[in-house]
Amino acid sequence: MIKVLLVDDHPVVREGIRGMLEAEPDLAIVGEAASGPEAVARVAELGPDVVLMDLRMPGGDGAEATARLREEAPEVHVLVLTTYDTDRDILRAVEAGATGYLLKDTPRAELAESVRSAARGETVLSGRLAGKVLTGMRRGQEPESPVLSPRETEVLRLAAEGRTNAAVGRALHISATTVKTHLMRVYEKLGVSDRTAAVSQAIRRGLLPEG
Repeated sequence: MIKVLLVDDHPVVREGIRGMLEAEPDLAIVGEAASGPEAVARVAELGPDVVLMDLRMPGGDGAEATARLREEAPEVHVLVLTTYDTDRDILRAVEAGATGYLLKDTPRAELAESVRSAARGETVLSGRLAGKVLTGMRRGQEPESPVLSPRETEVLRLAAEGRTNAAVGRALHISATTVKTHLMRVYEKLGVSDRTAAVSQAIRRGLLPEG
């Protein structure tokens, strides 16, 4: 079962999404939240696989909550589900670390399949939005190189000192599994497959100090 947390400040919207997804035998709605901060707290409590995150909420911004979850629960995949499709909103969600970006008029079958894809760590983007992203890339709006989050940078810095995952975890008060997840994301961003190459690339790109 794929565990899903619904985050939206409108109860009627949450109820509608719940009704759509609960019909799927492999998806389980484990909880709901009405704001970004509440979402972060509920993730810590419930441990979902995927968070369906609204982007604009009066009780706390969805992009900010997404960025916090990437830091505190990197194993959880955030799938933005919103009514907004502006370039700025899409860029904010992507930069925050969202796995995908969908609009609320997405058909049920596509939404369910997108949740499954997000749970596998695959990038999810509706066809209409994919065109906007590609247009932005052609205009040079895509970041020139990946940026490591503060937590990823700290994990890599400690790993560069020769510490094991367990030792890094103890220093940062996180589990060794979470350390491994952070490192895997660093490898993916830098296009490498091991610590030595990651440290070398990070230093070359100015992401870590030499020595």
